[in-house]
Amino acid sequence: MSQKNVLELFKLNGRRALVTGGSKGLGKVMATALAQAGADVAVSSRHLDEAQAAAAEIAKETGRASYAVAADVSVGAEVERMAAELERRFGPIDILFNNAGINIRGNIADFKEADWDSVIAINLKGPFLCAKAFAPAMAKRGWGRIINMGSIMSVVALPGRAPYAASKAGVLNMTRVMALEWATQGVTANAICPGPFATEMNVALLSNPDAYKAFVSKLPIGRWGELHEIAGIAVFLASDASSFVTGTGIYVDGGWTAQ
Repeated sequence: MSQKNVLELFKLNGRRALVTGGSKGLGKVMATALAQAGADVAVSSRHLDEAQAAAAEIAKETGRASYAVAADVSVGAEVERMAAELERRFGPIDILFNNAGINIRGNIADFKEADWDSVIAINLKGPFLCAKAFAPAMAKRGWGRIINMGSIMSVVALPGRAPYAASKAGVLNMTRVMALEWATQGVTANAICPGPFATEMNVALLSNPDAYKAFVSKLPIGRWGELHEIAGIAVFLASDASSFVTGTGIYVDGGWTAQ
């Protein structure tokens, strides 16, 4: 029986991807990586101008078609509008990358209910709404990839991270449910669980030498992640190379969770 060259399995030519929260940080890095592998990529953000700037940059760098769309993924009506717009103006989505997320830090005793609701709505409800909007069509076509952004906080905890840790633990288990529900229809669902990377979300830690040192001490590899080090796993999970991988979380964390 002939076997595909392994590098061919990683190519995404002919696929269309949506990366939520794809205008900056890890989202933009992963959106660019998918385009470099051959996919046409839509970038969503709550701010259209930021999505447009990222999409233009990705298109210029990779030569792939790129599309910008504004949506708040925590609002069902906006997700449905985004899905309809993409179907009409960009094409069917094959790869859904649920990356949009926020982190508000604070001790439980002092934490505001509204801030808790915001974190849970974007980090956990958002992936649910997006999967509900896009995955059924993938299943009908017989091929699809759902990639959810988890975290090391899906399985470990730190003080002051109650809503973020709760949301990311929920994302990991919801990913397993998604995998089971669409397992026989050609759609896989997996989570990427990063450790500390130098993104805008972590500016407060990066600018605090003591906090930075405390984080590095938990990393066997001895440093934070470089942004490009998330790209390979994103392409793998989006491609045919991962066709027998579903319902799992893959940790890109410098060894933090190995301890």
